[in-house]
Order: sequence, then structure tokens, then C-alpha cells
Amino acid sequence: MVATVAANCAIGVDVGGTKVLVAAIDESLGVHHRVTQSSRGLDGTGLLDRLAEMVREAADAAPGEVVGAGFGIAGIFDGKAGVIASSPHLPLAGLPFEAMMAERLEVPVSVDNDGNTAMLAEWRHGAAKGAGDALMLTVGTGIGGGMVVGGRLERGSSRGGAEFGHMVIEFDGPLCECGGHGHFEWYASGNAIGRAGQELAAREPGCPLALGAADRPLTGALVTEMAHDGDGGCIDAIAQVGGRLGQGMVSLVNAFNPELIVVGGGAIAAGELLLGPARAVVESEALPSLGTNVSIVPAHFGADAGMVGAATLAFEAAGA
Repeated sequence: MVATVAANCAIGVDVGGTKVLVAAIDESLGVHHRVTQSSRGLDGTGLLDRLAEMVREAADAAPGEVVGAGFGIAGIFDGKAGVIASSPHLPLAGLPFEAMMAERLEVPVSVDNDGNTAMLAEWRHGAAKGAGDALMLTVGTGIGGGMVVGGRLERGSSRGGAEFGHMVIEFDGPLCECGGHGHFEWYASGNAIGRAGQELAAREPGCPLALGAADRPLTGALVTEMAHDGDGGCIDAIAQVGGRLGQGMVSLVNAFNPELIVVGGGAIAAGELLLGPARAVVESEALPSLGTNVSIVPAHFGADAGMVGAATLAFEAAGA
């Protein structure tokens, strides 16, 4: 009998504005345990404690040695100061997250922005593998971003770059949770799909979406579900947000001239209902040759990209 050798694992943690995804992931990207919980309703210390519990649960279920835990955070991580500089959707601003989490865990801890970890997963293993110049948009509660420039993951001078969700689309536009106005994520995030659905239900109180929301929260997830079931109003609502997503992409294409833009996050569940309208806007509105030469593709890892990338971050920090 040939003995099997347990694979090394890393714990990947994607801390989003609505939920936390945690998994034990081996070096072949096999997922051996998954934990999902809400990230809402806790203060900073409470959220750190919950994250530590989830990591320990995943580590206990891992089939081999755990070499580290990687965290992708929905916020700007200041690598020089070692703190979360800002986090509009989470109570983590100002916290020395890496140091505080290391106190709670018995494995090495690595931290980055969740857009960066999603980009890392897709660049190393997924839809952007081998690309020299690529962008990532994680479309969920807000919009995160990541970028590969000249064959390297570019994080900016203090590791706070690629915050594409906070590009200004409209001066004096709606208030963003970060305190600014008229930001991209207000118009084109998963929350934006939910707002488009709420506007539809308010205009047409007898429509299927309004009736379906009688006993369920009217969120982007419900709009997407009903759109896939063929509801025309929901399809139009997602197309509207997809067009706005494309408008933001136009600025990114014109500024960075990427080979491709990878779109992940929870809103990618809408698939081509969202990406088709975005592509059409980029092709028609971006500078000639730029808009027609960029590929806009769904994330290979879907909404798991940030989690897989966080585990990849931990593996790379461990030299695995």
C-alpha cells in the first residue's frame, strides 16, 4: 500500500462588506472546508474575534499542515503603517489588523485588500493567468479593484491603490459610504442592482419583483434570481447597472489599456445579463482600438476569487 501525504494548506479569508468567506485550501486549490458568516452587526474587536473563530474551525478541518492564514479585507490596507486606513463597509478603520489577528492565531498572518487578493487568484490561477496588464473589478456590496501592470501585481505607494470603486463618476453625486460623492460603486455595485430593483417595485407595485419581495428583502440577489427566471423588469434593471459598470470601465480602459478586465464578486452571479451591456458600452465609448481590444470576462473563481487569492497570499508568504 502506498501511503498518501497530506497536502499543506492555507486558510483563505475574504472579509467583505456583507459576509465573510473562509476556507482551508490546499496547494492544488482544493477546498477542504468552507465557513460563511455575516460580517454585519459587530464592532471591530467582535469582528476580529469572529474571524479568528472561523479560521480556527477551518484549520481544524484542514487535511494537512496549515502554513498560514491570508486575509483579503474590503478596505484600504496601509502597508507602511500596518493598519486598515479606511473601510467604508466594515468597522476596521484605524485597527492594526495584522498584528491583532496574529495575537489571536497560531499561524503566520498575511493581509491585503480584497480586490488585490482577487486579482492575485485570477492572475496566478484563473482568468488572467499569464496576463501582463489586467484589471480586476470585484462587484459586490461595493466595488473593489486590483491591477497587474507590466507583469506584476501593482498595489500603489502605500499598498492602497486600485480603489476603482471610488472613482468619481458624478461631481456632487450621491453620498458614498466612504464620505465622498458620486463614486463608481454607488452606480454599479451589487447594492446598485438592489436599488434598481427597488425603483422598479416602487414604479410598478404589482410587478413580479414587488410581489416576490413581500416576504423577502429586495436585494440585488433577488433581482438577479428573478432575472435568470426570465422576468423582463429585472433583466432591464441589471442591464441598466451593467451599462453604468461599462461607463466606469471606459475610464479604466482609457487610462490603463489592459489586455482584459476580470469581473468577480457576488454580482457576477448575473453573468452576461450584467457583462453584456458593460461590454457594449466599452466597445462604443472607449477610445478607438482600446475598447475593441480589451476582453471583459467573468472571474474563473467567481465570488470565491478573494478567498482563493487570500490563501495564495499566505502560500506565497510561506514560500510555498
